[in-house]
Amino acid sequence: MSVDHVPCLKAWAESLEGITYPLLSDFWPHGEVATTWGVFRREEGTSERAVFLVDREGIVRYSDVHAIDDQPDNEVLFDLLGELEPELAALPATQPEPSEQTAETDTAPAESSPAASTSGAGSAVVMYCTPWCPDCRSARAWLKQHGISFTEVDVSSDNTARERAAALNDGRLHTPTFEIGEDICVDFRADRLTELLGIDGG
Repeated sequence: MSVDHVPCLKAWAESLEGITYPLLSDFWPHGEVATTWGVFRREEGTSERAVFLVDREGIVRYSDVHAIDDQPDNEVLFDLLGELEPELAALPATQPEPSEQTAETDTAPAESSPAASTSGAGSAVVMYCTPWCPDCRSARAWLKQHGISFTEVDVSSDNTARERAAALNDGRLHTPTFEIGEDICVDFRADRLTELLGIDGG
């Protein structure tokens, strides 16, 4: 969460060449959440860099406010998360192959299934995405508007798919990424998708 506005957060995410976790804007009322948590610098209009771990009962189990240039120790955070959610800590580090996890044979809507597998448009279309990515939502709606069947794969829950999507973009993960036969389209670019899919008009 940041006190910056949404376009600023989007630009920051793009500068990182894609992320797989959601960003929240505490821009208006400006810094209201940060103020509630005691980390808003009202005179500067900015917030402290802080980490809060909250359990399912809403109890703060860990908090750390540190200098903006300091990075929290991820191992400490992972250990604490493991204590809060031991069943998650016990999960295997790798996910099943895409064919095992995402191969669906029905035509359920993409929103209600981790992956929707259909056929059409003379080409298999795979969209690597995350549930919270705004461009992914726009791309999903655009594909449905044009009657394009596609397979949707959530890279935030499928490590193998995440690695595949990054490999398609020189090692940099970006969502959405489309694999259309042997062609690749990184980001939701209607003009590029129109060309690759042979759609008349945009």
